[in-house]
Amino acid sequence: MTAIGGAGSTITAATETTSDGIAVCNVTGTLAPQVNFQVVLPMESWTQRYLQVGCGGLCGNITLTSGASTGCKVLNDGGFVMAATDMGHTGNDGKWGLDETQRADFAYRAQHLTAEAAKALIAAFYGQPPQYSYFNGCSDGGREALMEAMRFPDDFDGVIAGAPAMLFQVQNTLYHGWMAASNYDADGEVILTSSKLPALHAAVVAACDESDGVTDGLIAQPALCSFDPQSIACAADAAENDQCLSPAQVEVVRKFYAGPQDAESGAYLTAGQPQYGSELEWQGVYVADNADSELFSQMIVDPVLKYLAFDPARPEMELADLKFTEATLTELRTRHPFFDATNPDLSAFEAAGGKLIMWHGLADPHISPANTLALHEGIAATLGADSAAGFERLYLLPGVGHCGGGQGPGSLDLLSPMMAWVEDGTAPEAVMTSSSGEESGFGQPDGVGSDGGERGQALDLGVEPLPAMTRPAYPYPHVASWSGEGDVNDSAQWSMGPATEIVSLRDWPGADFFTPYAFSE
Repeated sequence: MTAIGGAGSTITAATETTSDGIAVCNVTGTLAPQVNFQVVLPMESWTQRYLQVGCGGLCGNITLTSGASTGCKVLNDGGFVMAATDMGHTGNDGKWGLDETQRADFAYRAQHLTAEAAKALIAAFYGQPPQYSYFNGCSDGGREALMEAMRFPDDFDGVIAGAPAMLFQVQNTLYHGWMAASNYDADGEVILTSSKLPALHAAVVAACDESDGVTDGLIAQPALCSFDPQSIACAADAAENDQCLSPAQVEVVRKFYAGPQDAESGAYLTAGQPQYGSELEWQGVYVADNADSELFSQMIVDPVLKYLAFDPARPEMELADLKFTEATLTELRTRHPFFDATNPDLSAFEAAGGKLIMWHGLADPHISPANTLALHEGIAATLGADSAAGFERLYLLPGVGHCGGGQGPGSLDLLSPMMAWVEDGTAPEAVMTSSSGEESGFGQPDGVGSDGGERGQALDLGVEPLPAMTRPAYPYPHVASWSGEGDVNDSAQWSMGPATEIVSLRDWPGADFFTPYAFSE
């Protein structure tokens, strides 16, 4: 390990055990100074494939979970060697960001070194290297996936990036900072609380459900939606209740959809905001169950403002100190080529034969799908549409939340089609999705829920789930089109529709983040 991580790198344990009923050799180790990793090597079921998985939030722990791979036979049969890393630190307080090496570990170094270490262990254990190597991550794991393709194009043959937090600098400051600041009043109380979300969401669906050509409770083309939150404002002479919004709550909702703007120039400061149809997913992120709660968005922003986003660090900085101006956006540019993974020049990855699948839930509250679409468009603009189509795909999933969940069909398998693309040259087209009702733990940031408990234990909003459904998803810019007959929840009644606008992109001063740039160390 010292040849990979330097002096002090070591294997800490190697034990024979079982994982999901599969006999494995479980190896843990450390790459200097403190990048912890875990590699799980099947004793008998290996198929010469390697799968490395990313982590969410600011990482800080090892999670060997592969999402967007429901029903993948090779995975379920123990055919992969799997590995993961904690990215060089423990916990999410962000103070490790004061250390130059640990910043680099989180930005790009830890995943690359883990890939090298795992491949060395594979070669030693089986007497041969892996024939195919894959990376699968969501949220920050999606950023890590893209960083691997961009910085280290030879590490993996296939990369799956879900809801990528690739615009790390803006995402964890101006985006979440705006969402939190917009929902506190002058006394620090939460203005828009969770009990208002069902009525808000119902009003959005009523206004926009039919815009995508079918009434199914989902908004598949939020770009076509036109909704005014004033439409459900409480009457002036009526008592406030959960079926309407107060004037202050109407303003909060407007701010959420619009995003931060420089007060002088009017320029938008994010690539995009949460999409229409995502309202139920706001709970526990920038909408709390109780007025006296701390918003999770503030928890996300705090360590990044203090220790990561700015050079030099600002350990005393608070949310109230964050200015929503073009000047702040300019300050964030210093570490853009370090933390961000938005470089559309993937020519080296393409030349190495790499394949990339990106996916994003349209009801994602944490990261706007506009970011992922901006990179997709940037790749085509940089390399040419035909070249991009040869190695990259984007899937946008109606009603699906952050890395899964939501009311839409968020259970899918992208790992199997990725293997077919890499190993057989069969490019992915329709991918089947279904509503499994399972909560996703893949890429979800750690934190406290809006009710003060663990995330996922929030107030029951009393919203009836949509009927169980199966539906094909098609590569952007195509949407699934209903036949007009039969059960709308049956995939057999759906086929590929025309190319269309699904998510709107806008001009903003950070648009050049999605143009080619040189990474910094």
